[in-house]
Amino acid sequence: MQEIRLTGPDGSTASVLDWGATLRDLVVPGPGGRRRRVVLGYQRLDDYLANPSYFGAIAGRHANRIAGGRFRLDGRDHQLTLNEAGRTHLHGGIRGFSHQPWRIVAHDAASVTLALTSPDGDQGYPGAVEARCTYTLVAPATLRIELEAKADAATPVNLAHHSYFTLEDGADIRSHRLQIGAASYTPVDDALIPTGAVTSVAGTPYDFRAARPIDIALDHNFVLSGDGPAAIVTSADGRTRLTVTTDAPGLQVYDGRGVKALGPGIGGQHHFPYAGLALEPQLFPDGPNHPQFPDAILRPGRIWRQRSDFRVETG
Repeated sequence: MQEIRLTGPDGSTASVLDWGATLRDLVVPGPGGRRRRVVLGYQRLDDYLANPSYFGAIAGRHANRIAGGRFRLDGRDHQLTLNEAGRTHLHGGIRGFSHQPWRIVAHDAASVTLALTSPDGDQGYPGAVEARCTYTLVAPATLRIELEAKADAATPVNLAHHSYFTLEDGADIRSHRLQIGAASYTPVDDALIPTGAVTSVAGTPYDFRAARPIDIALDHNFVLSGDGPAAIVTSADGRTRLTVTTDAPGLQVYDGRGVKALGPGIGGQHHFPYAGLALEPQLFPDGPNHPQFPDAILRPGRIWRQRSDFRVETG
């Protein structure tokens, strides 16, 4: 396992592991020389081998859930590995992109590019995929994540970054305020699989078009409007704000209720349920089984791309 340390032009720093193309740490400068760590991470590198909560990892080949791990593509049925309660394929399966070694292909002071070759049959997926992930620190206090993939045969592809953000040390994320640039969301069943509907958030508990506390359970995909930030998160004291922009059509928002203390947190950080908020730009969950959703199938000769910026302002 290798660790790459980045320094941005404004003094922001990040740490990236080649295992899972994982963002281990992100620290931004603040007033008076104070610095703030804004993602959850492990102190021990070995804890990333298990990483059950996917701290900072790139999830794929298809992030989020695929019902029963099954889909039909070009007249052929495919069965993927099942790694959630024995009935769901989650974040690429038993050994998805988040739990494989990537290659470092380029690196300078403020950026690193990693690559992964996923062979035909990996976790049950058809075709071989070449994936790339580039992390770049840009001013002011912004982490840019650029993802791309190409395939030699038709296959589902949906990569997503899976950091948990916290804007106050040791705070319960439910004390933060959240705004989401989405007028619709995709309802789910009791297994968190989309029903196939795209429903207006108006009049539902999932209307975060105006900032409000995180006062409901969240593990849902929001259909982004595309005319502003995907999300804005503000700390309870109002001093720190995270703004997420992306060209992805969806944003999975997970309240982190399943976060547990696997091992010591980085820099003495404490891990507990609701210690961080996952904001995952993505295509839609179970996309291969819902033709009305954004196309989750990557075909030869095309390149799948996604770009997201995570900007932190402190006051």
